Amino acid sequence: MFSHIMLGANDVQASKAFYDATFKTLGYGEGFVDPKGRCFYRTDTGTFAITKPINGEAASHGNGSTIGFSATSEEAVKAWHAAGVANGGTSCEDAPGIRSLGTMKLYLAYLRDPSGNKLCAMYRL
Repeated sequence: MFSHIMLGANDVQASKAFYDATFKTLGYGEGFVDPKGRCFYRTDTGTFAITKPINGEAASHGNGSTIGFSATSEEAVKAWHAAGVANGGTSCEDAPGIRSLGTMKLYLAYLRDPSGNKLCAMYRL
């Protein structure tokens, strides 16, 4: 359904350090910065990017918005969360742990990136 996700960042290099560290825990490589100063992470299934807003105004997060990333284990979710906090992110929502949605159980962790965007790592139990 999606080809890419692009988020605004006030400091692309600080955000790149955050995403390089968190994506590494999920098995992805470092992002690359193009000549326009945008940072891209490409996989076979899509692209994630960060950029300064093209209108020159400050980046801002979407209230009620969350971008979720798939993880392969509870340990990967924990590592993702720890790497994010250690690299300029802030923990938000409840502590990492199991959430139940009826019969479905998920292991989730939430962070805000250096620009305030809300993120989640999820492993389906």
